[in-house]
Amino acid sequence: MIYRMIEKGVIALAAAIPLLVIAALFALPAAAQDVKFDSDGALAQPTGYREWVYVGTPVTPNDMNGGEAPFPEFHNVYINPSAWAHYKSTGEFPEGTVLVKELVSVGSKAASSGKGYFMGEFIGLETAIKDSKRFPKEPGYWAYFSFGHSYPLAKEAKAQKTATCAACHQALAADDMVFTQYYPVLRAAKGTR
Repeated sequence: MIYRMIEKGVIALAAAIPLLVIAALFALPAAAQDVKFDSDGALAQPTGYREWVYVGTPVTPNDMNGGEAPFPEFHNVYINPSAWAHYKSTGEFPEGTVLVKELVSVGSKAASSGKGYFMGEFIGLETAIKDSKRFPKEPGYWAYFSFGHSYPLAKEAKAQKTATCAACHQALAADDMVFTQYYPVLRAAKGTR
C-alpha cells in the first residue's frame, strides 16, 4: 500500500515537472522572454516580433520634406504582448517593454487604388527597451538599438548613446519616451482604462 502511494506520488511529480517549467518561463520578466543580450550587453536581433501587437506605421516621405526627410521610410512598430497587456490595463509602459521598429522603403507612389505611398522593401530594424536594471542611467530607463538601415542587418547591436535617440524622445514623445501621439492604437488602449 505504501509502495503504491509512493509510486503514485512519483508519477504525479513527474507529470507536474513540465508544467512547473512552463510556469517558470511565464514568470520571467517580459524583457527576458522577448529579447536576448550577450555578456557584453549587446542585444541580439529580435525575432518573432511580427507575431506581436502591431501598433502602427508612420511615414515621413522625402517629397513632403524638401527632399531630405530625416526618416523617409515607413516605420512598422510592434510591442511585445506582455507589455501590451499591461499598457491596456494600466495606461503605462511596464518594465520589460520592447518596441520594434521595422523600416520599410517607400516603393511605388501609384497603385490601382490611386496615388499614395506604398511600401517597398525592408531596409532596417530598430528596437527600444525599457529596463531599469540594465539601463538605470537612461532617461525613463529606455535604451535604443539599431541593427542597420540596409540589409543584411547586424545580428546584434549595442545601445545607442543617449543623445542619438533618447534626447529626442525625451523632448518630444507624448508618453514615457514613446511617440504615442502618432499611434491611435496606443491612444485608444490607454483610453480604455
